[in-house]
Amino acid sequence: MGSVSSRAGLPSGGLRATVVGESSGLVVVDKEEGWTSHDVVARLRRLLGQRRIGHAGTLDPDATGVLLVGVGRFTRALRFLTGLTKTYHCEIVLGSATDTLDASGEVVGNWDMSDISLIDVKRAALGLTGEIEQVPPMFSAVKVGGERLYSKARRGETVERKSRRVTVYSFEVMDPVAPGIFPAGVVCSTGTYVRTLVADLGVALGGGAHLRNLRRISVGSFTVDDARTVEEVSPGSLLTPAQALRDLEQVHVDDEVADLARRRMPLDRVSIGAQGASPFALVNGSGVLVAIYEATATDRLVAGLVL
Repeated sequence: MGSVSSRAGLPSGGLRATVVGESSGLVVVDKEEGWTSHDVVARLRRLLGQRRIGHAGTLDPDATGVLLVGVGRFTRALRFLTGLTKTYHCEIVLGSATDTLDASGEVVGNWDMSDISLIDVKRAALGLTGEIEQVPPMFSAVKVGGERLYSKARRGETVERKSRRVTVYSFEVMDPVAPGIFPAGVVCSTGTYVRTLVADLGVALGGGAHLRNLRRISVGSFTVDDARTVEEVSPGSLLTPAQALRDLEQVHVDDEVADLARRRMPLDRVSIGAQGASPFALVNGSGVLVAIYEATATDRLVAGLVL
């Protein structure tokens, strides 16, 4: 599957963070193949002249697509973005499994799966949707015993990993582009490994499979249409903290409530007009993010982060 590339920049009507001293906001990066997420952060530190930069949601070096990068004080708010739903495009290669579960690894098994039809693959994919248990791959950034799994894997070690519950909202398989190679689209919760999903699909079909051409199309409402390559990023690329949290319910508050929020005082959900799911982004009359408030067991809201 060819890479889709779009450089539309900011969504229409979007605000850009004013660069005065330390900038604070979000950059939507279209990560290129061969870059690690850490590489992206390191390069942006130099390009933007900022020390405080971090990302929300790692992408494998071979993967491309949307990577959300926080700058300045907004790095403290990245935890409110990590749980956003992700959408991927990829290709499933039936008949061979690799140690990394993708095309970058060494082949560890081969099967003749030439008789597997599109209907067979669709049926197996349907069995891997909904809430499922996944075991993180050895070649992953998960820490076991204080060390990244990929470090252990590079030494040839295999350790026991705890399964984790993830949600696959959809796993759509399309007509093959070549014998045994099926394009697919996956919409899933944070923490889902598409590599593992494809490997499990191969096992469910009585053989093996690996992933190739993984591209993250969106994280929440942020899509490749909002994204720029690393080299295209400039200080003017930053979205304001308020816009960066557009996937949260935004509650517009007056100066009195904004002052209470800055002092981290508890607030009443009903009185400020917060109606949806927690957390809530409190925005003042000028459109500036004041704080992020989270729900309790009652109608009381408490400060999760004050900017």
